Amino acid sequence: MTHDVALDLGWAPSACTLPTAAQPLRVAEFDALFADAVQGVARLERIRLRLELVFSPDTAARAAELTARENGCCSFFAFTMTIADGSLALEVAVPAEHVDVLDALQARAGAAAGL
Repeated sequence: MTHDVALDLGWAPSACTLPTAAQPLRVAEFDALFADAVQGVARLERIRLRLELVFSPDTAARAAELTARENGCCSFFAFTMTIADGSLALEVAVPAEHVDVLDALQARAGAAAGL
């Protein structure tokens, strides 16, 4: 599946320890998840974003695996997955000094999902 979102690494912060050569691949993985699974985007607080995802075990596993790898290189992210009442949500929180990264992630998720 191809996605129309341009490969812009602007949301990857300088604090990221993922090798530069691997960053476009990680961005593409997030773009694919956003395009395939995001059904809603809500900013709960300045430092907290909620992504409503397609409810399925495959989506939950995919999001969990990807966010676990992302937390390994960008440890300032706090990811929380909630599965309840037939819904699946991924919350992303960051410290205040990285709110610009969350802003960019929100814009990217919304654009890839067509919201």
